[in-house]
Amino acid sequence: VGADNDLYINQAIVFIEDAIQYRSINHRVDSKSLWLYRWYYSRTCQWILSLTITIILALAFIEKPSSLTVTSDVRYRLPAWNPPCGLTESIELLCFLVFVVDVSVKSYLVGWEEFWKNKWLMAYILTLIVSLTDWIVSLSFFCAENVRIRRILRPFFLLQNSSMMKKTLKSINSTLPEMASVVLLLAVHLSLFTMFAMLLFARTKDGQQDKEWVAYFRNLPDSLTSLLVLLTTANNPDVMIPAYSKNRAYSIFFILFTVLGNLFLMNLLTAIIYNQFRGYLLKSVQSSLFRRRLGIRAAFEVLSSLKETPANAQQSCVSVGALQQVLQKVEMDSRCKQAIMRSLKTCSCDQLSAAQFQKLFEELDRDAIKQHPPSPEYQSRFMQKMQLAFGHPYFGYLGNVVALANIVSICVVLVMDADKQPSERDDFFLGAINCFFILYYMLEMVLKILAMGLKKYLSYPSNRFDGLLTVILLVLEIATFAVYGFPHPGWRPEFMGLLSLWDMVRLVNMFIVFRFLRIIPNMKFMALVVTTLLDLVKNLRAFAGILVVVFYAFAITGIMLFEGAVDPMGNSSFINTTYNNGSLQCGTYEQLEYWPNNFDDFAENCDFMALFSHFEAEIIYWLIYLLSVNLICRWAKIYFVAWWLISSVIWVNLFVALLLENFIHKWDRRCHRESLSDIEYQRTVELMFRDVLEEPTEEELMEKLHQHPHLQLCR
Repeated sequence: VGADNDLYINQAIVFIEDAIQYRSINHRVDSKSLWLYRWYYSRTCQWILSLTITIILALAFIEKPSSLTVTSDVRYRLPAWNPPCGLTESIELLCFLVFVVDVSVKSYLVGWEEFWKNKWLMAYILTLIVSLTDWIVSLSFFCAENVRIRRILRPFFLLQNSSMMKKTLKSINSTLPEMASVVLLLAVHLSLFTMFAMLLFARTKDGQQDKEWVAYFRNLPDSLTSLLVLLTTANNPDVMIPAYSKNRAYSIFFILFTVLGNLFLMNLLTAIIYNQFRGYLLKSVQSSLFRRRLGIRAAFEVLSSLKETPANAQQSCVSVGALQQVLQKVEMDSRCKQAIMRSLKTCSCDQLSAAQFQKLFEELDRDAIKQHPPSPEYQSRFMQKMQLAFGHPYFGYLGNVVALANIVSICVVLVMDADKQPSERDDFFLGAINCFFILYYMLEMVLKILAMGLKKYLSYPSNRFDGLLTVILLVLEIATFAVYGFPHPGWRPEFMGLLSLWDMVRLVNMFIVFRFLRIIPNMKFMALVVTTLLDLVKNLRAFAGILVVVFYAFAITGIMLFEGAVDPMGNSSFINTTYNNGSLQCGTYEQLEYWPNNFDDFAENCDFMALFSHFEAEIIYWLIYLLSVNLICRWAKIYFVAWWLISSVIWVNLFVALLLENFIHKWDRRCHRESLSDIEYQRTVELMFRDVLEEPTEEELMEKLHQHPHLQLCR
């Protein structure tokens, strides 16, 4: 009986932890498996796994071709240090061994029957097999091979380790059919206008009138490329200037193309992605809620099987003592645990029904509320009046006015000294006003701490930000005085120490300008936008992870395809020079000196693949030109168009969808609930949709529990 009770207690602990983390409960539930399961999901084990994933992804920076150079400009870059054969391969093998242990434990815990249903586990094993095979081949060639398939597969290890990334990827995959319809319509639009352009700007007998044909519409690939780049507006208005110079009526063609493509089809794609992705993300979050409810119900069912449960009970119930025993061992947020324990202490009954049990754990679904500590209570009337004065919001508004005056004074001095040489500047005025304002900031911080108390002062993020910058400014000002003395008329001492006087003053002013952001919490609409962005950053880990996966795969592919393609000595093509003096044509890749943008190492690819590219399509345009016209590879266009579609067309719109959803949710909450000055609400992706989610029924939960492959219920 004692052994059975211990097993039920351990099962309940694991089921509750599964519910907290939205994990599936379809795993082995015997004593040894439960111990292994908790060990696997312990912080230490997960930290080791995360570190291993980070290491294997970071290997691309030091593997051949190494990124260990100061500059990526092919004209000035020195030969990079490349590790000897076997060094990175040994690290890679250790990482593979960790992954083998990881997939083995996962496969054992879910059981053989669930293993065959889990596509991610099967893909995990297949990826490891291919990677290890490629690793053996690499060693057999003494690391001299250029194509390494396992490098492209590395992002999968990051992807499979995050349940939220899997859900996001599933949502994106479900959205693809609707996106494909608009992308197809966009392709039709592009194709039709390409044919119109080739007919409209066909070659004529007069070579002087064929500038549009020569530059942009010579053949089908060039015509498609020109209009595709026009869709990104990177070559606008260059692409229409030759035809517009000939006849202004040609502008109608380009206006129609841009209006239909950019204003209608691209925005229609955004609307469809937002609508469809929100629906599928909602389904994913609904599934997460079901997992949480199922885990809590499973914990209730196993606890109701304890021998201490009354035999004459008409329905299943759990004793309060058993639940308290379980909660003491469960790894969960202290706030939630304390709230549930308080509810149990105030409960008047000794036994909990299923509904009562489930209601206790609804604390997990509530907003995380941060209440600020109380202000100190002073006995002195003088201190009470001081506390009232300096704890009042108007004192904060005064600080904002002073910060604004500081910014204005800095702007005036910068405008006055803009054209002066450093030797001609008199830094007395700027040094004096900096000294005055920093002293005020220090006094303000001290008075606020006296009025609010140190704990309450530090409980506000705006105060921590404010105080940190004030301390930094004070340290810099003291360092300036220590090195250069106090400001006085004609204050221009010689260079001393690590920084010149002007550098130290500029550094102080930069922090002062940054400190001006303190006004944001006092402006409601601006604060709403900023909190939306901050919440978005918190909830963007899954999106950022998938973006890393895409960047990594494209960067590695780019190295394999185009390493060494950008050569300053061999890529100055005849078409990129003028006909009279051999100078470079204005606006070309060579003339703009885009040489640092190449595919010669992984770090450069990551910088460039941000290419930060989906926003700088002009760089892609000239790389397409350089890699295709210069006879390196005309198929290079497919690579760049694929990247543009994934990053700019699909990914940016998905980001806009999440941004809109987050902002609308914040706006609705602001309209329906007044903000409380001493309470901060923190939301997650799951809680964003909490108001529209449907609770699973009793029948659905019990049906799912009876289908559990390893759990046998008494009823």
